[in-house]
Order: sequence, then structure tokens, then C-alpha cells
Amino acid sequence: MSISARLRAGVTTTSAAETRALAAEFAATLPRDTTLALHGDMGVGKTTFVQGFAEGLGVHEHVTSPTFAIYSVYRGAGRTLVHLDAYRLENEHQIEALLLDEFLVSPWVLAVEWPEKIAPWLPSDTQHLTLSIEDGDRHRLRLH
Repeated sequence: MSISARLRAGVTTTSAAETRALAAEFAATLPRDTTLALHGDMGVGKTTFVQGFAEGLGVHEHVTSPTFAIYSVYRGAGRTLVHLDAYRLENEHQIEALLLDEFLVSPWVLAVEWPEKIAPWLPSDTQHLTLSIEDGDRHRLRLH
């Protein structure tokens, strides 16, 4: 079963390392110029997922949450990862002031935390991944 099919069915991970490995595997399968919306409560592992996702794209820098910077840009092996944390944005109109489009030069992948804040701005073909916590330190990931 492909990683996308597994994620659509829902996958439970038991460690941050397992979540990162799953994310790296998933990143390697995505087409160019993809937007991935990461849904879930604070502390559910969205940034941990993006860290593994970055590894899968060949990013060698340490990935951290861009909450205060709003977004970070990482150069990978053949693709650019733009990691956007929309938590502090109040609406999709604020995205224009960030000049984000200047970094979305093909081939790119855009990973968005708190996508509901800017939902009207997201492309119609955005992939949506929901993360949740089950039984303490087990995490559930599901692709919609």
C-alpha cells in the first residue's frame, strides 16, 4: 500500500522519530508545486511532521516553527520548502503583504500550519492532513 493510501486510511505513530520518518516518506511522493495544509491543535506535532517532511525533500537545515517569522524557506534537493505558520494571521489578505509568492518558484512545496486562518487563499488542489493525539503520546495522521 502506498504512503498516500496509508495516510488516507489513517496512521498512528508512537514517537516523534516515527512521525518524521512517515513524513519523509510522504514528501518524496508529492508532485511539484504542492500545498499541504496541516490541521490540528497546538502541540499535536505539526512542526515535527514538517521536520521529517523537510528531510524527505533533501533539506539539511534544522527546521523550527516559524510562528514569529510567519514563514521560513528551505532549499532542498531539487525543491524549495516554504513552511508557513498562519497562526498569527487574521485573514487571507495578510498573506499578500508577506510577498510569499516570490518564494513559490517552481519546483516548490508549501506546508501550512493553521490553514483554516487563510483557507480562501489556499489552492483548490491543496492536500489536507489532520494530526491528533490519541492515548497520551500516540499521534494519528490522516490525509483528506
